[in-house]
Amino acid sequence: MTTLLVIAKEPRPGRVKTRLTPPFTPEEAAALAEAALADTLSAVLATPADRRVLVLDGAPGPWLPPGVEVVPQCAGGLDERLAAAFADCTGPTLLIGMDTPQVTAELLTFGADFTDCDAWFGPAEDGGFWALGLAEPDPALLRGVPMSTPTTGALQRDRLTGAGLRVRDLPRLRDVDTAYDAWLVAEQVMVQGQGGRFAAEFDRLAAGVRRSDVEKSVADRSAVEQSVAARSVAEGSVVERSVVGR
Repeated sequence: MTTLLVIAKEPRPGRVKTRLTPPFTPEEAAALAEAALADTLSAVLATPADRRVLVLDGAPGPWLPPGVEVVPQCAGGLDERLAAAFADCTGPTLLIGMDTPQVTAELLTFGADFTDCDAWFGPAEDGGFWALGLAEPDPALLRGVPMSTPTTGALQRDRLTGAGLRVRDLPRLRDVDTAYDAWLVAEQVMVQGQGGRFAAEFDRLAAGVRRSDVEKSVADRSAVEQSVAARSVAEGSVVERSVVGR
């Protein structure tokens, strides 16, 4: 039995995507989160699977499409919540977050095939991970992994290989956490011709705020990333940052 898991927060103003504020209002940030979640669930529904489960912090709303089972997130840190999500599954399981609306059914189908591996790992641009797949779900592989740190992704992948698993990597994707991330992901979706709600919602909301505020947020984040990349090269190392699913 193949299971697809999506771990998410209810897209409620003030509780989700707070790093989008400013330049967006809490209501606008929640609208972007809802659009990202809707696109993610659309890709999940288009992917062959026996179970499609939304592991939700909060309550489902009209944004929830039919065909998706909803289970509540448990209490505790993110590592405990991810571990509990896997504990409820039997057979091959692929978990993703709600922060990568650029994900496609083709990519998820690829990551749900465990023919020649025991685990799939999807690194995120911020140093975390956007996807984790296990042929045999084992909650112990996640418990105790420090979350929301610059090395979360590397530590999680090391946990998999340290357990003797054959790990294959999915493409590196960018989580939508800031206006800069949203800008780049929306552009990527439009260039790829994917359509969907997220790019359209970003375009609509960006037009409704002061364009200079959005561009300043993007420019500031771009400058920070360029500075980090330059320092990383100078030190001869790759700097990784943050985590999946805030």
